[in-house]
Amino acid sequence: MKTVNRHSSRAPALLAVLVTLLAAAGCARQGTDQTAGSAAIISKPNPTLHTEELRIGPTVIKAEIARTEGERERGLMYRSKLPDGTGMLFIFDSDQRLSFWMKNTLLPLSLAYISSDGVIRQIVDLEPQSLEAIQSERSVRYALEAPRGWFDRAGVKVGDSLQLPPAN
Repeated sequence: MKTVNRHSSRAPALLAVLVTLLAAAGCARQGTDQTAGSAAIISKPNPTLHTEELRIGPTVIKAEIARTEGERERGLMYRSKLPDGTGMLFIFDSDQRLSFWMKNTLLPLSLAYISSDGVIRQIVDLEPQSLEAIQSERSVRYALEAPRGWFDRAGVKVGDSLQLPPAN
């Protein structure tokens, strides 16, 4: 005679219901994250990169250094604040005509395009969240982002030289 446990015949059905409920809860959570994804991402700024104090004449700016492609692509996206006297220096491998846009960048910024010898060649203002690419007028090696108007407030202008960070 075969003994049947009453609970064992319900176990597969109960397990199926449990798996279905967990999957549904996961999808609902995923849907919530997807729907609120922008808010969730916006509230999580990119990590702070290695910083260096850079001199432009008598002026000092504490700049995060973006050397890798990934660091340059993320830049200052999703940041909610950037105090005066701070910024981000983007370092490229060779001289080229650079272009920057402000996708997912919430802060108004000014950008200095800088040649390989450290001379500031152009300063432009960038609009938050703008997808318009602002191209450098000539080939440059570096770009320095700072809070909008910082270059003017600090007395930094086209033709000034930036003391470049050591190559690593």
